[in-house]
Amino acid sequence: MRKGENMTEALIPVILAGGKGERFWPLSRRQRPKQFLSLDGSGQSLLQATAERLLAVAGGWDKLWVITAELIADGVREQLPELPEENILVEPQGRDTAPAVTWATLEVAKREGEEAILGFFPADHWIGDQEAYFKTLQGAARLARERDAIATLGIQPAYAATGYGYIEQGEAVGQFSGLSAYRVSRFTEKPDAATAQEFIETGRFSWNSGMFIFRAGVVLGELAKHAPQVLKPLQEKGKAAYGELEKKSIDYALMEKTQLAYVMPGNFGWDDLGDWNAIARLLQGDNPNVELGQHIGQDTQGAIIYNSNEQEVIVTIGLEDVVIVRDGNATLVVNKNRTQDIKKVLKQLQENPDFNGFL
Repeated sequence: MRKGENMTEALIPVILAGGKGERFWPLSRRQRPKQFLSLDGSGQSLLQATAERLLAVAGGWDKLWVITAELIADGVREQLPELPEENILVEPQGRDTAPAVTWATLEVAKREGEEAILGFFPADHWIGDQEAYFKTLQGAARLARERDAIATLGIQPAYAATGYGYIEQGEAVGQFSGLSAYRVSRFTEKPDAATAQEFIETGRFSWNSGMFIFRAGVVLGELAKHAPQVLKPLQEKGKAAYGELEKKSIDYALMEKTQLAYVMPGNFGWDDLGDWNAIARLLQGDNPNVELGQHIGQDTQGAIIYNSNEQEVIVTIGLEDVVIVRDGNATLVVNKNRTQDIKKVLKQLQENPDFNGFL
């Protein structure tokens, strides 16, 4: 589908833009989280790219919504100046995706009605094949409309990844826009390497993309059954209820409990850009290193180098499989296999008031 061309099945996209992106520190900071960054050198942030992509689905800015955190709401306004103020939902506290999806669904339903088909999309994902992506969205929207489905987009696994949750396909329920859909048999947490390989070999598992499509009234009905402790306070008090809500993901609060969960596996070139290693997946090609910024290396290979200051140079000698990031007042040097531990280091910085300026 070309940019600006409307989908046959109407879909109102909501961008989830409240995340911190801590594993991209030091480039990602409290007031400049991952979704505000350009990680491919294009100059366009992940949030801007996501909004531009979904505008073709929404048909215009008035049908595109963003839910974000109070700390970065002004940044969203700066990045998306054409987005109407009334379409920006600002959470007073981060409570994970269950409250975010619930509140946004309630607010969109007030304006568009409970028959509206909504889609929820993380702000910081990479999509390679736009045409295949739009076809998958159209199929999922039809699935949601025709079967009262809460449809999640699965990703056909390219390898036995241990960094993603998985969805097991159950009963096949037909094709929608030429794509197969299935009841969800189960959701699984991130597996170890052996289990991930077993999943792949069955041919029944997809990666969980964290993208959902459903009719507003269907999800509100299912939340009333399975997560009233999330729904009722938000119905009664709106955002003022956030202080009494527990942190809970939409997977845990609803998707693992509902009988209306369906999965539509897609193959459209996807990456959740979870940590610095994602840069290598996107940009490395045949080069020995990935270099964004000034770098001179001798006997260096498998490295990811990011230098945000054009007046500085990073020099490496005899290094393998490292990530080196130089940004502002902080420098990160980490083995590529330990990038998940960046969050642990940030906790240490948070615990020492002297280091708060580095967060």
